[in-house]
Amino acid sequence: MSRCPIDPGTMSQTVVLGVIGSDAHVVGITILEQAFNAAGFDVINLGVQTSQEEFAEAALEHDAAAVLVSSLYGHAEQDCQGFHETLESAGVDATTYIGGNLAVGQDDFEETRATFEALGFDRVFDSETDTEEAVAALTRDLRQQTPETERATISS
Repeated sequence: MSRCPIDPGTMSQTVVLGVIGSDAHVVGITILEQAFNAAGFDVINLGVQTSQEEFAEAALEHDAAAVLVSSLYGHAEQDCQGFHETLESAGVDATTYIGGNLAVGQDDFEETRATFEALGFDRVFDSETDTEEAVAALTRDLRQQTPETERATISS
C-alpha cells in the first residue's frame, strides 16, 4: 500500500469513522482505519451501529477534520436523513464522506451518488473503492481547505 502522508502542523487531521444505523458490518471500517492511520491521520473508530448523534459528539470532542460514514446493509439513505443537520446543530464543520453498499439493489451508482450528495456528503464511494483512493481524496480535500498562508508557512 502506498503512503499518502498528510502535512504535519496543518489544521486538525483527525477523522471520525463509523458504521451508521443498525448496520453491524465491521470489516470495512477496520480496513479503512488501518489505511487512514498508515497515511498519518488520527482515526477515531466509533465501531458499528453508530447513531448520528454519536458521530456528531465524537467529531466535536476530537475537533475532527472529517467524518467518514460506512454502510453496507443497503439502508444508508434512511440512516442518513438529517445527518448533516445533526452535525451542524452540534457545531461540527467537517468534510463528510460516505461509502459502501449504500442502496438495496443499487443498479446505477451515479444515481446513488447524487442522492447522497443531495443529503450533503462531500464525497460518495461505492463498495469497490480502493482504500488508497479514499485516503488520497481526503488528503486532497483537506489540503484545499487549508488557507494559502498556512500552507506557505508549513512548506517553509
